Amino acid sequence: MNRFAYTRATSVADAVRQHAITPHAQFLAGGTNLVDLMREDVLRPTTVIDITRLPLRGVDATPSGGLKIGALVSNSALAWDARVRARYPLLAQALLAGASAQIRNAASVGGNLLQRTRCMYFYDPTTCCNKRAPGTGCAALDGVNRMHAIFGASEHCIATHPSDMCVALEALDASVHVAGSRGSRSLPFDALHRLPGSTPHRETVLAEEELITAVELPAEGYAQRATYLKLRDRHSYAFALVSVALGVRVEDGRIAALGCALGGVAHKPWRDRAAEASLLGQAADDTGAQARFADAVTARADPRPGNAFKVELARRAIIRAFERALAPTEASAHDDEDEV
Repeated sequence: MNRFAYTRATSVADAVRQHAITPHAQFLAGGTNLVDLMREDVLRPTTVIDITRLPLRGVDATPSGGLKIGALVSNSALAWDARVRARYPLLAQALLAGASAQIRNAASVGGNLLQRTRCMYFYDPTTCCNKRAPGTGCAALDGVNRMHAIFGASEHCIATHPSDMCVALEALDASVHVAGSRGSRSLPFDALHRLPGSTPHRETVLAEEELITAVELPAEGYAQRATYLKLRDRHSYAFALVSVALGVRVEDGRIAALGCALGGVAHKPWRDRAAEASLLGQAADDTGAQARFADAVTARADPRPGNAFKVELARRAIIRAFERALAPTEASAHDDEDEV
């Protein structure tokens, strides 16, 4: 680990200011990802700016009927918040499917959104990785790529985003509040993360000094019909091979609204809104329409030899997620995670 300076921000504006005038600085919240990256010599910040004392730990109702979640709220606190469990079960399930209890206790909401890929080549400074060292190549293309992307990848990077929470936030149409040197702004969650293209080292649209201050949930939380399905190699403390966050609103027996996002398959949570539109108005018990939806979503997959199995796994996971989300209420309690 390299030597670095440590400072503590006294306000959001102070944190932004310090980062803006300090090259190669990093914000420190829970540190569950940053410390790993520094320990492995993947990140070498000159300065670490501690933001843990900032007033960003509230979970408050919004005028529109949703919830605004401070960026420093821990993953555990959010998962067990009574309002989240009652109104946004999809998010609570996703949070509890991620990492371990100890890590969830430390990890922050804002940090979860910004965690880096868990690609083994990214974490190994002796290998080629365009994300870690732009222009050096991507060892995963012809290497061990079982865990890698089947959607939205490029010749420069096939890594996947590791977050469970982000998949749920994508399905819920959340928004993100950020503060920067040019002021504050809000953006749709879907616009936060970038596909790799030719610049995989740029994982989000945020400027270097911009700080996530909150995540906002809309009023629609799919409280009655939602599920988070995570398929992985072992039952605990493993990243998803494929995950599905699905929320459905049913009116008069037909699908009136839905959000469906996939994890473990792309550089960002993956959502096919055109395919979703085809299900609107369909009978909620039309399993054929659900299967056609799964086929449409996975038809765009472009896997590598090592992860081609993910295409069929994703298709089946989507179908199973519909079965779970649309099951009768008394039979809708499920474990938060599944093994392959």
